[in-house]
Amino acid sequence: MAEIHPFYQTHRQAMEAAMRERIDLAEAMLRERAHLSDIDAIRQEVMDEFEIVLTQMPYVGGTASRMSDFFMRLTGFMAISRVLRRRGVPVPVIGEIERETYRAQLQTIPEAERLAAGRQFMSRENQALMRKQAARSVTEAHQAEFPEDFVYDFVEPGPQDTFEFGINYKACGFCKLAARRGDTEILPNICGLDFVAYATRGIRLERTQTLAGGASHCNFRFSRLPSNAKAER
Repeated sequence: MAEIHPFYQTHRQAMEAAMRERIDLAEAMLRERAHLSDIDAIRQEVMDEFEIVLTQMPYVGGTASRMSDFFMRLTGFMAISRVLRRRGVPVPVIGEIERETYRAQLQTIPEAERLAAGRQFMSRENQALMRKQAARSVTEAHQAEFPEDFVYDFVEPGPQDTFEFGINYKACGFCKLAARRGDTEILPNICGLDFVAYATRGIRLERTQTLAGGASHCNFRFSRLPSNAKAER
């Protein structure tokens, strides 16, 4: 088997613990919606598949890249999707199970902590960081060093816009990974997790198109949900 990159190896224990928690949270849905009963066997199959996924995760710069966290948080769902697809579970059902599982997992974090993370994401300091990393992502040097990374532009709001800032992803690390590994059918399920991730942190994500859906770019637009906007004041 291929080796796991040293950066991901250092986070492996935490990622595996998160995967086991997800399977536990999904158990009832796997029985009721996917009509699967051999949960212990599925748990082992998912963990075995996750070990494969760990060897496939592209290294995009470690702690220097904000996208490393995206890979570490979400690629595990590719392992779940692969196993359930092999088990004959319809892709839309897989998506529903994954979204609800992820929501339940994120909600185990205290609300105050989640909302604070959301405010940090929306902060001017973080926006400045994203502008810097976006500018770097489009350079030939960065793309040559990290060909599997995301490529994106930071979007400033216009006079008539209601969002606070946006990101246009012109190339997606998950799309590249899915295309290389034959996972394009399950890729939209990964995209759907974005709405859950931001909403639980008090952030409204608006997005009308994705690369996975055949568009030229993914148009992420961010604003604070009312509760988080009030806390900011």
